[in-house]
Amino acid sequence: MQTFDVAIIGSGPSGASTAFHLAKKGISTVIIEKETLPRYKTCGGGFVFRGRKDLPFNITSVIEKEFHTVDIYLGNKLHFQTHREDPTITMIMRDSFDNLIVEKAKELGCTILEDHKLKGLEYGGNQIVLKTSQGDIATKFVIAADGALSPTAKIAGWKEDTRKLIPALEYEVEVPEEDFQRLSKEVRFDIDAIPFGYAWNFPKKNHLSVGVASARRTKINLKKYYKEYLETIGLTNIISESQHGFQIPVAPRTDGFVRNNVFLIGDAAGFADPITAEGISNAIYSGKLAAEALIESELNPEKAEQLYIEKLEEKLLPEIETGLWLSKWFYEQKTVRNILLKKYGQRFADAMADVFHGDRSYPSNIKKHIKEKIKELVF
Repeated sequence: MQTFDVAIIGSGPSGASTAFHLAKKGISTVIIEKETLPRYKTCGGGFVFRGRKDLPFNITSVIEKEFHTVDIYLGNKLHFQTHREDPTITMIMRDSFDNLIVEKAKELGCTILEDHKLKGLEYGGNQIVLKTSQGDIATKFVIAADGALSPTAKIAGWKEDTRKLIPALEYEVEVPEEDFQRLSKEVRFDIDAIPFGYAWNFPKKNHLSVGVASARRTKINLKKYYKEYLETIGLTNIISESQHGFQIPVAPRTDGFVRNNVFLIGDAAGFADPITAEGISNAIYSGKLAAEALIESELNPEKAEQLYIEKLEEKLLPEIETGLWLSKWFYEQKTVRNILLKKYGQRFADAMADVFHGDRSYPSNIKKHIKEKIKELVF
């Protein structure tokens, strides 16, 4: 039976980047992946710059497009645009992007076991035995990096209803050259293109990724709003399209992030941005924090858990908590929101660009700030 210090379940950005940091410090690490790499992964593929800053290597080889300018639309009435020297959003396809990070981890000595589906965990002494479809693997620590639905979290005892999951629908769309040239120059978000949510158009190298997401956890006809959004952006002729539905966890789990030496990171923990539903950057960041906790603790279980929670509470969890309140206000208080955006919309767009670049986080006093702005407009 193979034995490792740390076993990471899932080869996405959170798991692979965690493996990179651990392997760099000489900690024996294995990535356990149920599929064969590279594999397609449902995702809009918009990677914000703060995430790029957390990756200690160049990703040029897997970049589809870069956008320094971002457009935000609110119906036909309001349009805000931001521009930065560094690319605010980098377009990637998750198969090549994820595989690049895995390869970087392998170069440092990380082991990757593909076609290994986790079936169970057995605890004994100071080890955890992972029961997989291709045999047993022993480890001291398990990191669950297997996405929003996280089978690992379920196996380890986390409850199903401790996060907020919102519905999204994304299409990889091939369009005529004339339409592609028209739409490939702009990355755009359309607020309220779907009730309590937004739509997006993310141009890739040879196609468009178009999607809709609702900030409410509710049943909704996503396909209907996707079709309406195609009309909004002037797409009437589709050569081909591939549909992918998924759920995005935009609230952290309420029953903890560590249990019996199993650590949750990324979407498995519920760390996507509550306002934009962007999850790659926080996935990479939380993986980095988990790796740091294990390294700094010298693989001491109690100390590693303590350090990981402290690191989460320092920045990530407070930012998500503020984002949750702001998201609820932004998508549900439309009348007041629109009044504020008419006057302060450009300032809001610039602030969001700053968040995307990691130059600022959501302000902790956002409730007070919004109330003050409303008073200014009313009185």
